[in-house]
Amino acid sequence: MFTKVLIANRGEIAVRVIRACRELGVTSVAVYSELDRDSLHVRLADEAYALGGQTAAESYLNTDAILDAIEQSGADAVHPGYGFFSENADFARAITDRGVTFIGPPPAAIEVMGDKISAREAAERVGVHGVPGSTKILENADEVIAFGNEFGWPVAIKAAYGGGGRGMKVVATAADAQAQLDSAQRESLSYFGRSECYMERYLTQPRHVEVQVLADSHGNYVYLGTRDCSAQRRHQKLIEEAPAAGIPDDIIAQMGEAAVAVAKGCDYVNAGTVEFLYEDGGFYYLEMNTRLQVEHPATELITRVDLVEQQLRVASGEPLPFTQDEVTISGHAIEIRINAEDPSGGAFLPSPGPITKLNPPDGFGTRWDTGYEAGDEISQFYDNLVGKLIVWGKDRPTAIARALRALRELMVEGVATTIPADIAILEHPDFVANRHSTKWVEETLDLSSVQRITAATPDEEGRVRREVDVEVNGKRFSVAMWVPDSEPQTGGGSRSAPRRRSGGAGGSAGGAGSGEVAAPMQGTIVKVNVAVGDTVEAGDAIVVLEAMKMENNVTCEKAGTVTEVRVSEGDSVGGGDIVAVIE
Repeated sequence: MFTKVLIANRGEIAVRVIRACRELGVTSVAVYSELDRDSLHVRLADEAYALGGQTAAESYLNTDAILDAIEQSGADAVHPGYGFFSENADFARAITDRGVTFIGPPPAAIEVMGDKISAREAAERVGVHGVPGSTKILENADEVIAFGNEFGWPVAIKAAYGGGGRGMKVVATAADAQAQLDSAQRESLSYFGRSECYMERYLTQPRHVEVQVLADSHGNYVYLGTRDCSAQRRHQKLIEEAPAAGIPDDIIAQMGEAAVAVAKGCDYVNAGTVEFLYEDGGFYYLEMNTRLQVEHPATELITRVDLVEQQLRVASGEPLPFTQDEVTISGHAIEIRINAEDPSGGAFLPSPGPITKLNPPDGFGTRWDTGYEAGDEISQFYDNLVGKLIVWGKDRPTAIARALRALRELMVEGVATTIPADIAILEHPDFVANRHSTKWVEETLDLSSVQRITAATPDEEGRVRREVDVEVNGKRFSVAMWVPDSEPQTGGGSRSAPRRRSGGAGGSAGGAGSGEVAAPMQGTIVKVNVAVGDTVEAGDAIVVLEAMKMENNVTCEKAGTVTEVRVSEGDSVGGGDIVAVIE
């Protein structure tokens, strides 16, 4: 076993690896950006080294800075977590060339599977087939249009060197091809450091099912059941379940065998996930993620296998301690990602800012994985995952009931979160009956009752509306009251929603019919779509704002002529800043 492991990541996954190291008696080393100087993973690690910079490119994607931290710390192994450099073959090779163990697959396997195009070809060589698509890097939008006209619309554009829904755009018509390709390339470059994209046919009603695989350096391969990740928005997962329910056992077995075949085909070692799309009784290879998945705890709860521990042991040369026949699945697990986003109106707008209160739930079969505590801040420069709530039940209905109970206990204040949307998903008859697909959240789920979270604005008498707890004849009630405008008291146990300025579904923070187009959250302007004198219609995208590695269209609420454009590409803006004026 290693003596010292450096975790080349941040947030929840860094905390997860640090805890596993501590349980095994291994010294943990954290790295951090300027913004993460006092973060939870830094506070928990045995040692910590500064990378400098604020953005991911300046810090967690700065190879030289990380290699320098490895040298300074004397770490004999590096765990990449997920995201950042976790699927970067050049980074893995730079680690191993220094005689340091990369806790993940060999660089050659990352290279094959990290390039989604060569990954499709590798899967097909072992008899595992995907949806119709191109194995060519996209050079222009004309290629997308030609493909769509031949195979049908919509078409999915995907980052060739990434996953997790980042850098993925769906092109509904030929007219959208150029804008969506540009957006996919920008997101891919921002999140993965490379802009190459490819395309494939986009299935309209599939379920997203993935298989967890584990392999050692002695030629042993196992799969640890399935996960259903169909509850998504923007092609990124909200809720994951293990195992995937309602799929015939013979299909599940075929998926597992196909996943192992893909892993064997690229000489894979360590933990990885093979993803499939399931529709109408058939399944199609999607991609292989050559890393630990965000949703790995759901598999841990139904198999009782500590995947991070196995990653460390396999990387140190130990064989797997069990065979495929010894893998057992018990009960049902649900993982809910709690993201700093405002789901009102189904917009899911990023909501960076300080967490003023964080009370996680507890109880039987309840787990909370996070990288934050109250007082920490969710930065616009990084992923917006606050934490993961994972529950286990003896069956799926029990797990759903337990998840709802735990969500209602979870208190997060200071930032808007996806909790209201999570509750709406879990309570919906379609989800309960397992009738949802990857587009269900965006096309079917009604989030109109989720209220917009706005700042408390004083009335003419200087009062603001606040939710407070009161007692009437000894019984406690939570009520809304108009009180003098002052900072709320902190010890009152209020369950009020966080009061942050936020835009609605259109992405504009202006009032109804307002000519002022405002940024709905803090972020960076990556594209300006209009100039002074242009004529626009209500709902037109005025600028594209990047926040938390996601692009958001900021739209106007009225038709008219653009009289002012107050921002340029590359400008940083705050929530509520006016970006343009329409008259």
